[in-house]
Amino acid sequence: MLNKKIAAMLNDQVNKELYSAYLYLDFANYYADEGLNGFAHWYEVQAQEERDHALMIRRYLLNNGEKVEFLAVAKPDKTFSSHIAPLEAGLEHEKYVTSLITAIYAEAFAQKDFRTMQFLDWFIKEQGEEETTADDMVKNMTLFGTDAKGLHALDRELAARVYAPSATAPAK
Repeated sequence: MLNKKIAAMLNDQVNKELYSAYLYLDFANYYADEGLNGFAHWYEVQAQEERDHALMIRRYLLNNGEKVEFLAVAKPDKTFSSHIAPLEAGLEHEKYVTSLITAIYAEAFAQKDFRTMQFLDWFIKEQGEEETTADDMVKNMTLFGTDAKGLHALDRELAARVYAPSATAPAK
């Protein structure tokens, strides 16, 4: 049985991950409206990954005898005036999610909940990768995105992303 505080934090994280998916679909809408279908596709795949994260945490809670409560998903409230703005917002959002996962991990450590810590190890690693990728996207847009040919090349590169559930994700 999970500690009630940890269970509540994990349940909250399920909802935060669903918001992340919603946010990234909003980014995809922005890029689709701008005619940058590769960027739109990249964020559509990112939304799928975030949904998967929510489902993994949900399954962990259920497997530990906890009920999962879905809350209303907030409407993303950002508007963008440049192609780099969603990328910068994405980097900031990933840093925020990292802070949430870290807080849950810290509480699990404080409670000596080694099983939850082990479950969260994958998410800690994943967030490191997410932040690096988001930072790289901002850097690439800064370097190449102001040139039409560079922006086109970035868009084509991002269009090639293929959704693949992680083989190393924690067991459901």
